[in-house]
Order: sequence, then structure tokens, then C-alpha cells
Amino acid sequence: MKKKQRLFLSAAVATSLLLAAGCSSSSSGGSGGSGGKKGEAAVGATIYKFDDNFMSYVRRAMETEAKGKVNLMLNDSQNDQAKQTEQVDTLIAKGAKSLAVNLVDPKAAPTIIDKAKAKNLPVIFFNKEPDETAMKSYDKAYYVGTTSSESGVIQGGLIAKAWEANKAKWDKNGDGKIQYVLLKGEPGHPDAEARTKYAVDTVKQKGIDVEQLAMDTAMWDATKATEKMDAWISKYNDKIELVIANNDGMALGAISALEKAGYFKGDKFMPVVGVDAIPEALEMIEKGKMIGTVLNDAKNQGKATVDLAANAAKGKDVLDGTDWKLDDKKAVRVPYVEITKDNIQVGKDAYK
Repeated sequence: MKKKQRLFLSAAVATSLLLAAGCSSSSSGGSGGSGGKKGEAAVGATIYKFDDNFMSYVRRAMETEAKGKVNLMLNDSQNDQAKQTEQVDTLIAKGAKSLAVNLVDPKAAPTIIDKAKAKNLPVIFFNKEPDETAMKSYDKAYYVGTTSSESGVIQGGLIAKAWEANKAKWDKNGDGKIQYVLLKGEPGHPDAEARTKYAVDTVKQKGIDVEQLAMDTAMWDATKATEKMDAWISKYNDKIELVIANNDGMALGAISALEKAGYFKGDKFMPVVGVDAIPEALEMIEKGKMIGTVLNDAKNQGKATVDLAANAAKGKDVLDGTDWKLDDKKAVRVPYVEITKDNIQVGKDAYK
């Protein structure tokens, strides 16, 4: 009996030691992170979904920037806001000293802010911007991203220049108008709404008439975009003169459908434009299957996010030792850049 008791007590002590070690490791931010070392300040981070084309490059930039600075505890929210909210709770429990959150749903910002505020933790939102009311509700809430309208204006300018230079070939019915289809990102997402509006408005402002044949959401997703484009090709066929996509992932999906329909062989061509300038899209531009895109600088968005979050985690001013600037909405704005075959190296350099 005594022997059994000793064995039981030994097992219990061993279990207690393991649990204590696990708790110690988590609270110090020394495990479960990205390149972090024990004792480094911990940044709790979530990305709305890891397999999003663009966000995968932001994530890579964040991981690179975090090395030697902070323990980056990075989570995939799998496009599930409830899961992301739980992840934030877990990160706080693990001892995160600041939060970096790429929201699944921008409307969830007040919930995340309430959790951060309760623990007096700074929170840096990135890529999906909360509304102004949410940002104003907490003095330690910041944003890293872009000016949504800028990408639409640049994309529209790119379309207008390319159309004027190639109108004789691209205006299939000779009516002087661009008959287009548009693949939209997530409805209600600030980038999707702004890119859709400003791209088309800018083309019109350049004095070019347009006619929308179809517009639908493909939720930033290449596979969904292929399905939409398949249907549009079946319905409109040669009436389509231009494909506008809110991001490169959907542009690539459209190209896949167009290739199946025999485009990009011989004289059968369709101009396609996107936004993001991800490497796969740059390759399509070089191959002549996309006329251009707009560089959404993943590298600098990831870097700025980690720079601000690292400073915040260490109790410093978020801009300490950086070249970033905050606007009147407590946001760091990373500029967009037009990318065509003529300056494609600019896009490539962004991923070095």
C-alpha cells in the first residue's frame, strides 16, 4: 500500500512540475512563438486566414521582422470571428504584452478593444481597418494598412492608360465603351468597396465610357473567382472586354477560367487587372496574361505591424526607433504603387 502511495505521489509531483513548466513558459512568452527567445516580450497576433494569398506574404514579413525582437505568437483564425476572439483570450492568458490583430470581421473591433482595454494592452489592428468610432474608444488602439481609395484610383488610372493605348484591339464591338466584369472582394470590406467604386469612377473621369456586364463577390478567393468567370464566359463570351479584380488572387482565378476558354493563345486575349502585386501575379504580367496590378506592400505592412507591436509590448512609444508616421486616425499608411511590365522590378523588390 505504501509503495502504491509513493508511486501515486511521485506521479502527482511529476505532473505538477510539468504543468508549472508549461505555465511558466507560456506566461513568459518563451514558447509557441516565431523565433522568440525566453524572456523576450510577447506579441499575440492573429491573421484572419493564413491561406489568403496576400496575407500569407504579410505573415512571412511579420515572422522575419519579429526574429530577435519579440516572441511573436501567431494564430490562424481560419476566417472565423468566434475562433479569433477565443484566440485573443488565449493570447492574453499566455502573457502577451501587446496584440496585433488582422480582423476576420471589422465589426468585431469593439469586442477586441474591450478585451485589450481590460488588461491595459495596446492593440495594433492591421490590413482590415476598424471604424473610426472603435479606434477613438481606446487610446492604445492603432492601425497599420493603406488608404483604401488609393488602390482603386491607381487601378483605374492603369486601366485608362492601357485602354487608350490598345483600344483598336480591345474594343471588340467598336462602340468606344469598355464592357467589363468585376470580381469583388468581401462585401462591406473597406478595401473591396473602395476599390470597386474608385477604379470605375477613375476610368470615367478619364473620359472613357464603361458598361458593367456583371459584378459579383468571389470573397478574395481564386477558386470562387474561377467559378464566377466560368459562368460569365458562358453567358457573355466575346462581349467581355476587360476583367477587373479587387485582388490578385481573384485575377489569377479569372485567368484560369480564361485559359480553359482558349484565351492567351494566338490572338485571343483578355485584359485582366488586379491589386496586391503578389509574385504569382507578377509572373502573369511577365507572361502577358495580366496587364497590371497595384502593389499592396505586404513586406512593409508586416514590418510596420511588428515594429509598432514590439515597441508597445516593451512599453515604448509605438513609433520609437522607426520611420513610420501616424495620421490623425492613429494609422500608419503604407502607400500603393502601380505595377506594369515596364516597372515590374519594383514589385519583385518588394518580396526580397
